[in-house]
Amino acid sequence: MKSTISLAQYVKKRNGVPLGASGSMRNMLFRAFGAPSFPVFWQYWNPIWGYYLSRNVMRPLSEFLPTSLAIVTTFLVSGALHDIAVSIVKWRTVLFFTPWFGIMGLMVIVSKKSGVSYGQFSWLVRALINASFVLVSLGVTYFMKTMYAYP
Repeated sequence: MKSTISLAQYVKKRNGVPLGASGSMRNMLFRAFGAPSFPVFWQYWNPIWGYYLSRNVMRPLSEFLPTSLAIVTTFLVSGALHDIAVSIVKWRTVLFFTPWFGIMGLMVIVSKKSGVSYGQFSWLVRALINASFVLVSLGVTYFMKTMYAYP
């Protein structure tokens, strides 16, 4: 039987401070952008959302899918949930986050399998590299959207 930590324990582990504590957002951003690799970036990014995705999507999928496929699928589910939320607000179908998050999920897998690490660089360089991963995937998604005119 796998042990499960609480949301509060998970957030404290990821942010270094308790859930709702002063400086929590600052710690999350500092740790995420300063991560030594893109997969580690995602371990620190939005720990509350990550907790629920890990518990309710990633972990169950990992029971019967290879880890890489479970990771990409988890990113796709997260993107779809973002698209649903934006679609409700805009009162029209939006399909942007699903492909964007899918691309980021693939980038996580490729960088993990190829052993890409930049922990030896300064925090600023690591932050620029991690931001570049996000921005490149955003640019690819935007390019795909304009080329293929999906909603």
